Amino acid sequence: MNCMRENKSIIDIAIVDDHPIVIEGLKKLLTAEPGFCVKAHFSRGDDMLGYLRDQMVDVVLLDITLPDGSGIEFCQKINEKYSNVKVIAVSNLNERSIIRQMFRSGAVGYMLKTADPRDILDCIRRAAGGETVLSSEIAYILNPQELSEPNDIPELTKREKQILKLLAEGKKSTEIADELFISPLTVKTHRATLLHKFELGIL
Repeated sequence: MNCMRENKSIIDIAIVDDHPIVIEGLKKLLTAEPGFCVKAHFSRGDDMLGYLRDQMVDVVLLDITLPDGSGIEFCQKINEKYSNVKVIAVSNLNERSIIRQMFRSGAVGYMLKTADPRDILDCIRRAAGGETVLSSEIAYILNPQELSEPNDIPELTKREKQILKLLAEGKKSTEIADELFISPLTVKTHRATLLHKFELGIL
């Protein structure tokens, strides 16, 4: 995508999310604001990594749950190969353990998709400038000092990963059961296991 440049202070951005409505919403917000340029957008993490081999951006807005893998894993790959690129997680997930995993993988920011547009723009500007950023809802959930505290990353089975992804999309247990061809009781069992692994009070 081409962006008009009157100065060198433009922040080049790539968006990675498998929901077209999220991509379009972020594009509309960012292209209407001076100082931002959406260079590319992707629904798969591997496509984004392929793009970064030939093109560079300042900031990647990265979803946690993607069709071809976890945003946590993709964040780590970006951090290892392209250390100058700032990664900001943009997700529906607000679990403390997942937020901390993203930061340990190299993210510099975490925002909820429901964040106020002004909050999103401010976080991107500050992250591009080298700050660690949290949208206001996340800052309420997690104190920035907690980001550096040690925390074991739980091992998830393939089925648990599938259920976690569908939960992040807002699906109910009955809907998940229908989609995965399993019983609602099985879904509830997996949810209980996820609660235990992530040390959460509700999921």
